[in-house]
Amino acid sequence: MDLLYTDNRIVVCLKPAGVLSTDEPGGMPELLRRALGEDGTGCVRVVHRLDRPVGGVMVYARSRMADSILSRQVQAHTFEKDYLAVLEGIPDAPEGVLTDLLARDAAKKQTFVTHTPGPDARPARLSYRVLAARDGCALVRIRLETGRTHQIRAQFSSRGLPLCGDRKYGARTGCPLGLWSYQIAFSHPQTNKRLVFTHDPPDTEPWHIFSDIPKEK
Repeated sequence: MDLLYTDNRIVVCLKPAGVLSTDEPGGMPELLRRALGEDGTGCVRVVHRLDRPVGGVMVYARSRMADSILSRQVQAHTFEKDYLAVLEGIPDAPEGVLTDLLARDAAKKQTFVTHTPGPDARPARLSYRVLAARDGCALVRIRLETGRTHQIRAQFSSRGLPLCGDRKYGARTGCPLGLWSYQIAFSHPQTNKRLVFTHDPPDTEPWHIFSDIPKEK
């Protein structure tokens, strides 16, 4: 388990792709309790979530109060989340904002863009910037402004730009999902100091196409 930072209030780590981010058997909280030497009994609380096939930077709370404070930051949008994605295709604009209404098909476990307002249609917004384009694919950096289930995957797919490896949303490639939690920023729940944690994706498919591209661009 890769731990980037830990104290008595929070633990920041890298979630491996394929591991649940929620508190279920085999999920990240269980693995973190073991990594912290707490034999599965310590307090590790879920603040935000990543889809199972997505890896990258996450923070977990180590007390009820820390969980409450960080959760309020998520709700107030002061908890910043930046992602990297590899798209099949290249956006027309080098940067932009995607705003949609998203609905959920529970039977198919899929999110989709809808143009019909209603109680099940929730607003979704993100901004993106293209960092590079190669071999018909684009590396984009994304600032997620709302946190809907499968939001990034559904919004780009609806524009004919599915994420590499995302067969659920129309990708042709069979590689691992090209989505990574690259950076998170939040205020420490005890000191209120602003913290930023960043980590590049692994140099494996599909990320290896863009391994030489600066992600801070």
